[in-house]
Amino acid sequence: MKDLRIVFMGTPDFAVTILKYLVLKKYTIVGVITAPDKHAGRGRKMNESAVKKYAKSENLKLLQPNNLKDETFLKNLKELQAQLQIVVAFRMLPKVVWKMPALGTFNLHASLLPAYRGAAPIHWAIINGEKTTGVTTFFIDEKIDTGEIILQEKVEIGSNETVGTLHDKLMHLGAKLVAKTVDAISEDRLHTKKQPNYEEKSAPKLFQENTKIDWSKPINDIYNKIRGLNPFPAAWTLIMNDNAEIKAKIYDVRMEISSHNETPGKLITNKKEIKVAVHGGFLIIDAIKIAGKKKLDAKSLLNGFEFSKDSIMV
Repeated sequence: MKDLRIVFMGTPDFAVTILKYLVLKKYTIVGVITAPDKHAGRGRKMNESAVKKYAKSENLKLLQPNNLKDETFLKNLKELQAQLQIVVAFRMLPKVVWKMPALGTFNLHASLLPAYRGAAPIHWAIINGEKTTGVTTFFIDEKIDTGEIILQEKVEIGSNETVGTLHDKLMHLGAKLVAKTVDAISEDRLHTKKQPNYEEKSAPKLFQENTKIDWSKPINDIYNKIRGLNPFPAAWTLIMNDNAEIKAKIYDVRMEISSHNETPGKLITNKKEIKVAVHGGFLIIDAIKIAGKKKLDAKSLLNGFEFSKDSIMV
């Protein structure tokens, strides 16, 4: 196996796990590219990306360009003399960057491409009720997530899986797939596969609008949406409680399949339990965050918060 000179590009914790695996397995990482530091939190302190923190701990060469077409950055990148570039949860690269290394630039995507191209593939796989997903490595081209597929690994999605647990599962699976991909490239035993031109299922960015719960949907659809957004960014709703309109984030829920005549969104509570009527039964809320309060289990919330008998989620 050739000892390839590799540049790694990434920003969040998901990317750190892959970079850490490559370092532990003694791959030659000649440089790390990550996002610039930015102000965060109430104190507006400068915040370093998770990838930067890890790269510093390993004394890896670090570049943080504001502009990926900047001449100084391109010169510094070229001087690293990378033969291969790996991208994990970074940003779209200009052609001048991804074409630079002789062996190309590949990306790790957390879906079985061509399904779920886009920014939030893990979330949408669960929201849409998929039973399987996986990770894909592919060579970057001009468009987003459309390049030739190198390798894929499939994984089952549990019926109670949340985006948090699936994220971690795919992160560790992805680390091994990236290493296998590097080995295949270095040993010149690639058999790539072209992706179809059509978009099978998309994974758009998550916004306020597409993370709100629609209580008129069937019970399974709502259940999938809540777990597909748990714990981040969390599905949300408005609660009409007497004359007050309260915003709430919903986390852990369970389904109770049954017939009833209640209005969808109707809240039914006792001292220990919060239930919401929906088509096909009830959703029992085990963890919720009311605006202005911390995240609590249902019993703890009910100890200090009172819902009126006409309360409804809208």
